[in-house]
Amino acid sequence: MAIYLDCNATTPLEPAVLTLVNRFMEREYGNAASPIHDFGAFARMATEHARGQIASLVAARRDEVIFTSGATEANNLALLGLMQHGQATGRRHLITTAIEHKAVLEPLSEMERLGFTLERLPVDASGRLEPRRLAAALRPDTLLVSTMQINNETGVSQPLAELALLLAGHAAFWHVDGAQGFGKEIEPLTNQRIDLLSISGHKIYGPKGIGALIARKRDGAFPPLTPLMFGGGQEQGLRPGTLPVPLIAGLGEAAKLAQRDHATRADRCRAFRQRLLKALEPLAPVLNGDQQWVLPHTVNLSLPGIPSDRAITALKGLVAVSSTSACTSHTRTPSHVLTAMGLDEQRIETSIRLSWCHLTPEPDWEAILTTLHGLRDQ
Repeated sequence: MAIYLDCNATTPLEPAVLTLVNRFMEREYGNAASPIHDFGAFARMATEHARGQIASLVAARRDEVIFTSGATEANNLALLGLMQHGQATGRRHLITTAIEHKAVLEPLSEMERLGFTLERLPVDASGRLEPRRLAAALRPDTLLVSTMQINNETGVSQPLAELALLLAGHAAFWHVDGAQGFGKEIEPLTNQRIDLLSISGHKIYGPKGIGALIARKRDGAFPPLTPLMFGGGQEQGLRPGTLPVPLIAGLGEAAKLAQRDHATRADRCRAFRQRLLKALEPLAPVLNGDQQWVLPHTVNLSLPGIPSDRAITALKGLVAVSSTSACTSHTRTPSHVLTAMGLDEQRIETSIRLSWCHLTPEPDWEAILTTLHGLRDQ
């Protein structure tokens, strides 16, 4: 069976998370909105306990955690949810970067279509936003700045601390897509200047179908979001529907384990990375993105002379890897991230992304090297 090296697309479940999810699926199946009996009361307690576990990991308040189906929904709620406020106040200027996930770029493009002005800040070959670009783009009527924490394709960490300093004192709401970094790079997401933070369970060894939007209060008031759906009034009136208690409990447990174990996990991933790069060294790979800012569980590299689609197909019996974001890998268009970084066509067409975790077993590096050498010789 192939070794899974696509953890940026989704991660395996931690065994303790799976145990807890099954418990709430099989035995503790009450509705958190029905605390009139023990089943519902326990479901409510489990939900609030998980809310506290998630809040603790990002130094937020429990009531600032709004459960969603994942980071994509959280992104949409954070961005489109500010639209009415922008229209009412006349603040219609939006800022993002060219390397954001489509779950951010597409809602913002919809706002642009509806009359907002959107600036997409460029990056260079480092894959990292230069803070000075944000400083130059900010305007008095800027409603929203949306930047990611970790790029999903390159693993490059963005300069959130510097961006926070630039935004200090500015009225703009700051949204951070934390899907790839939540539970892995801890400190940046505790910055209290971040107004809106999107997270997803299946990126931190939790279940799919659950995530959250952390909506931090500013001067005692929540960000002025308008809900995208109606009916039920759950989650501060922002996200109606019956809460998926098993998934929420699983996300809470995953957050707890991430807070406890993130340093050990990072050490294991770092050691794996060293072995991976050593094994592939004979192929003279070209690493994409400034490696001093890449998290230890990701590498994006180009293998000269080996098209990525051929490499992925040839390796599928040994390892599962990808060439772009999982959400866009079904298309034939080049990576918008690597294109935004200014990489040439050949380098993009030969790029693959490998991503792993503390649960990843060791692949057969010799067989991988032999397979790739064979492709280059063809």
